[in-house]
Amino acid sequence: MISKNALLSAAGLALAVTSSAAPTAPAPTAPSWPEFRGAAAQGHSDAKNLPLTWSPTSHIAWKTPVAGIGWSSPVVAGTRIFLTSAVSLSGKEEATADRSLRVISLDASNGKPVWDVELFQAKSPRAHRKNSHASPTPIFEDGKLYIHFGHLGTACLDALTGKTLWSTQEFAYSPVHGNGSSPVLFEDILIFNADAETEPKVIALDKATGKARWTFARQSEAKKKFSFCTPLIIDVAGQKQLITPGSGVVNALNPKDGTEIWHFNYDQGYSVVPRPIYAHGMIYLSSGYDKPVLYAIKVDASSKGDVTATHLGWTIDKAAPHNPSMAVIGDELYFVADNGILTCADAKTGAIHYSERCTGPISASLLAADGKLYLQDEKGLGIVVKPGKTFSILATNDLGERSLASYAVIGSDLLIRTEGNLYRIKK
Repeated sequence: MISKNALLSAAGLALAVTSSAAPTAPAPTAPSWPEFRGAAAQGHSDAKNLPLTWSPTSHIAWKTPVAGIGWSSPVVAGTRIFLTSAVSLSGKEEATADRSLRVISLDASNGKPVWDVELFQAKSPRAHRKNSHASPTPIFEDGKLYIHFGHLGTACLDALTGKTLWSTQEFAYSPVHGNGSSPVLFEDILIFNADAETEPKVIALDKATGKARWTFARQSEAKKKFSFCTPLIIDVAGQKQLITPGSGVVNALNPKDGTEIWHFNYDQGYSVVPRPIYAHGMIYLSSGYDKPVLYAIKVDASSKGDVTATHLGWTIDKAAPHNPSMAVIGDELYFVADNGILTCADAKTGAIHYSERCTGPISASLLAADGKLYLQDEKGLGIVVKPGKTFSILATNDLGERSLASYAVIGSDLLIRTEGNLYRIKK
């Protein structure tokens, strides 16, 4: 076994300290970007004066090397930034290298590591070339950090020290292409999708202990059962609903006990990735591979049981995303296909205002903030678009590094994760 210090040194993290050392940054406080896609979980930020332009040599507050491979997004709480990574135990980056699955805390002021903790090890794990073994984004809440590596394990840490409060690998399943779905929190429960090769399900754990609270067995006619979608909790007429898309179906569950409220079928769609969004009384989601269809599904107090025939608002079957999550700004819905075609549609009717080439191949989700729409493509090209019914690019910013992770916001700055680094971009 390679020692932890040797592993960190070999990985280029010689500045990192172990979790037993005294913290070198103030304790985390109120989260500004606590989970995948931000505080409201739909890719919006209230931040002002965000940067419009940047490059590898300009508008960089700091740049920190991050060892290993991971496409989880950063999360932010006060003066701390947290992210996960899967570091090769051999120092070689071949696809099936044994991995140390780690979570890292950084000082937000300078990007220096505060602690770096190994949670699990994975023996010869496999993942799709556009996936990683650390793709799910953590969640911060009340001084605790909830970490999920999909089928490889789940844990809760003290966010200040990195001390493990509980960890479990009890809920393993047989994945296809690795892990991907980020978890969500509801009251005293941690919930995640486990859409495996067979017997797809949704799993809820007691967030204080990691013990099982409930499991929902997903029923679908889709031949391929695997998906990677992150659920979304919404409020419908005072009722909380867990919106959880999987292959061939989206289910709305009572997050307290996992009982189904309603479901909507979309045939053979599989490998569903984009997180759904909710606006104008409708859920917007993409049906996944092989040909994605964008569905707008009406949600109201009458949504009970199978609503496939009764609650469809509209669909769009051109340039729908396989991977990037969408955003609604006002009455406009924005979505980008994986080939870089950005579409703006009327969120209420589905009428298309424009559909234009915007980026290269893209997997990261959209960010709506400061009166702008931000996109980040797989080659590290950041495009800033002016919201509205007419296509207008405000800026083009090239970091020149591979990037599949979605943006995070800290103060008036952006956090951008690339294949080898984490950037804090300032105005």
